[in-house]
Amino acid sequence: MVGNCGPAEWGHFTQQRLLKGGSPRYGPIGKEENMPKTSKSNASETVEMEGYEGHLEKFEGGYTVSFEKYTADADLTEFFTGLPNDQCQAAHWGYVLTGKVTYKTASGDETYEAGDAYYVPPGHTPVLHAGTEIVEFSPTEQLQQTLDVVGKNMEAAT
Repeated sequence: MVGNCGPAEWGHFTQQRLLKGGSPRYGPIGKEENMPKTSKSNASETVEMEGYEGHLEKFEGGYTVSFEKYTADADLTEFFTGLPNDQCQAAHWGYVLTGKVTYKTASGDETYEAGDAYYVPPGHTPVLHAGTEIVEFSPTEQLQQTLDVVGKNMEAAT
């Protein structure tokens, strides 16, 4: 069940769409809903720096998908200085393709390894491990606010 909407309600919504001349997957006849998709190779933004390669796409609806590859070990805690509690303010839902990634939180460290799906709430800092590839989904607004501060801190460190 999603929120207050379970299978019974889904059937109702589908029925309403059909009654309005649509189909279960599409809206009114002639108006197909675009469901966003992307891949590592066609993401609109690429970020490369020593030890990191990222391919990002911002979806309508307020989420960013990131395809990330880490080629060096790095504890990025120092770059979150200036954010509330000096921690990332975005939640992340992700999947580890290869390697492992660690998130440091007030309740301890959590490491996710190849094959793990995960959720990390706001209030963490990442530790990257060489040889890791992940796919991660994050709320765009909170992610961008965090990246703005992290970017300034990285520039100041060089």
